[in-house]
Amino acid sequence: MQEIRTEHLTVGYDKTPLIGDVNLSVRPGEILTLIGPNGSGKSTILKTITKQLKKLDGTVFLGETSMDELKDSQISKRLSMVMTERLRTELMSGREVVASGRYPYTGRFGILSKEDWAKVDEAIALVHAGAVQDQDFMKISDGQRQRLMLARAICQNTKILILDEPTSYLDMGFKMDILTNIRMLARDKKMAVIMSLHELDLAQKVSDTIACVRGDRIDRVGTPEEIFAGNYVQELYGVADQSFDPVTGQIFLCTGYQNTRDFRDSDIENCSSKDFCSGSQVPDPVSPQIFVIGGAGSGIPVYNRLWRENIPFAAGILQENDVEYKAAVALASEVVAEKAFYPVGLDKVQEAKRLIDSCKKCICAVEEFGPLNEANRELAEYAWGLGKLLKNVE
Repeated sequence: MQEIRTEHLTVGYDKTPLIGDVNLSVRPGEILTLIGPNGSGKSTILKTITKQLKKLDGTVFLGETSMDELKDSQISKRLSMVMTERLRTELMSGREVVASGRYPYTGRFGILSKEDWAKVDEAIALVHAGAVQDQDFMKISDGQRQRLMLARAICQNTKILILDEPTSYLDMGFKMDILTNIRMLARDKKMAVIMSLHELDLAQKVSDTIACVRGDRIDRVGTPEEIFAGNYVQELYGVADQSFDPVTGQIFLCTGYQNTRDFRDSDIENCSSKDFCSGSQVPDPVSPQIFVIGGAGSGIPVYNRLWRENIPFAAGILQENDVEYKAAVALASEVVAEKAFYPVGLDKVQEAKRLIDSCKKCICAVEEFGPLNEANRELAEYAWGLGKLLKNVE
């Protein structure tokens, strides 16, 4: 049975429809995530489901009961929320903010029992916020406030949790912790979760179902594997195919080469594995100045550095299933690639050598060679013989 579902829901503002025929459902223990461009209406859908906005048409069901038939006090015992609007408090500790989640159960005087406080403390412990629970809520970090707001929703003891961009303004550690907690709530407490996310890689990992908001409709609903197959996500966000890798969730920030400059030997000083991804349109076809020998991820830091410096480059030889192949296609002017699971053919070696001939320098990012990348060793030795190699081959 669905814990929450919408039927032919129409949402909007001032009686003007924004999105129509919204049909979503979530069962206990599942997470449904809304994705889509900024301004597409994800928050509007969530605010309508939680009755912060008046629906224009359709129905929201909690279990088998329409929300229209339920009092607010009944809804608050079945549905909790963490929205993007920041709570403003006056001289309230974090623990007191969390305790407000128990008010649906306290009666008209709002007095918490020992059992209520036990649920408050349990929720705080669950989100690892004990260190800040006694501090002024307005004086702690955004990440700590977000943890406490999640704790408030947890101690409300509902079966449905609605979250609008729960990872906004959070660093990587907080994002991981918050989403791990949300996944745990769905799995262990059998909560039905609906949330919106901008981080596609995280939505891909944490969601059971993804709903894509596009234009005036829910354009597609499916599992992460279905939604992230092919080039659909790139179409949804209006970016080039090469700008996003649906397998890893990696985004490439390539906008083409403009006002390119000549390569200098000093440019490569910091091209090491310590430089990590940058990575929305295909680069303009310009003549490469550098040939990068990579593979198994070794070339990605070099690709990023050269792209940031606006120095066009070629890359190779890579198998099409290599972890860095998508990055090379997105960032390089030219890529020499062999089919996945095929040995490198002589034609690919000759193509790579022709590019090395035309380039000013060759950078070898590979640390180790073996039988499966022997062709790249040959390229490095070839570049060394031409006096173009910027790294010795051992």
